[in-house]
Amino acid sequence: MLQMAQVGGRDIVFDLGSGDGRIVIAAIKEFGAARGVGVELDPLRVLEANALARKAGVRDRVEFRQQDLFETDLREATVVTIYLGNAVDLLLRPKLLAELKPGARVVSHAFDMGDWAPDETQIVSGRMIFLWKIP
Repeated sequence: MLQMAQVGGRDIVFDLGSGDGRIVIAAIKEFGAARGVGVELDPLRVLEANALARKAGVRDRVEFRQQDLFETDLREATVVTIYLGNAVDLLLRPKLLAELKPGARVVSHAFDMGDWAPDETQIVSGRMIFLWKIP
């Protein structure tokens, strides 16, 4: 997902439904993103993500929020990653289009966004990955 979004040193990566934080941590450690933000409802997963970020040596460049993704301000994100499901993706779509700046990238693992045609698709390990660029 991060490779497909061409994450680099100027990017601020938000992972919605970040779980243990592995995508945000990889964005910093492997792709050199400027900053990463994970958004997760489960407080135990947020604690786990913070511990893994410390262990990976990237704690100073990541933030994990226990927050509802629909309440999260996405305006500073240049890349948003999601693995949420079709129903949630469709509900999230208006928020992404309203808050993200033109050129920001949205990458979804396995789930599309209905009639919003992706700019690119790839099959990775038998699963579809979708990329959209905000117009």
